[in-house]
Amino acid sequence: MKASWELNQPFTKCIRWQLEETTDPLHCPFHYFCASFYDGGDYPPSVDLLVLFFALASFLSAVAFTLLDFAASSEAAELNVGRLRLRRRHLLPSGPVGLPLVVLILANGHSINTIYPFSRLAPALLHVVYVSALAFRNRSENEAKYGVLEATTVSGILHASVHLNSVIFPYYTGLEAAAGSTPSGACASCVCRKAALAATGGGHRGWSRTTVAVVGAVCARMVCRVMGEGRWRGGMRRAVEGVGWGLVARDSLQLMARGGGVAAVAHGGVSALVLLNLARILYKFSDSVASKKHRHRAQRKIASSRDYEEIV
Repeated sequence: MKASWELNQPFTKCIRWQLEETTDPLHCPFHYFCASFYDGGDYPPSVDLLVLFFALASFLSAVAFTLLDFAASSEAAELNVGRLRLRRRHLLPSGPVGLPLVVLILANGHSINTIYPFSRLAPALLHVVYVSALAFRNRSENEAKYGVLEATTVSGILHASVHLNSVIFPYYTGLEAAAGSTPSGACASCVCRKAALAATGGGHRGWSRTTVAVVGAVCARMVCRVMGEGRWRGGMRRAVEGVGWGLVARDSLQLMARGGGVAAVAHGGVSALVLLNLARILYKFSDSVASKKHRHRAQRKIASSRDYEEIV
């Protein structure tokens, strides 16, 4: 497996493919070679392991707080570790600690390829951030702090999505270059093709409608916090959040179906996390409806008893 990955590195490291004249128009009508590689080299295996550990910790953190939220809502916002009181936002991948680390990892993701190709796992990490941002709202009582936290979330998601494109674009263009191509032997990346190469990165994109929907959901929450929820604004917020959940679920399922091996497992875990959160939302909604009915019944009983007392 390692030898196969090393063989594919000239394709997945290429950021610009160059067409050159061919001397064999019959068997090699289109001859391409990689004109520009990522030349910074790869990080040592320890960096790959640290990134993998951080990704797993981010996923497990989102899962843990989702499960806690089934039993308690705002009560699950803090965690005491010895004398250290950690708020939920400090442990989430979309929080002020985790999100800058995600941006840093994605900004250098093209050099994380020693043990595993990070380009295959990077979309899953960003989708965990999407789920975390949609599922958990900042609960700061201070309006200024709340605005800073949400603005940081929006900025971090936008920067992470842009960096994701630079990580996965060479991977998908490499797939297109490898599909229907045969090595020409002239160089490590030289290939012969029967048809022209359209290396446009036709796979998943970081900057996408999903990113816009998640950012829109966070901005809608900010508007509702500043201007008040209301029926119209609350409905718009829920609609944007619903679109965000739908797009994240669609992307995760598509990436799980396209990927193989570790990538399929990673995106399958994200898909399970999305389904778990949708189940949590339905549970909370049904519990809220049941609580309202119970309160209405209690109020009617109190009103009936008061009427009876007045008659007596």
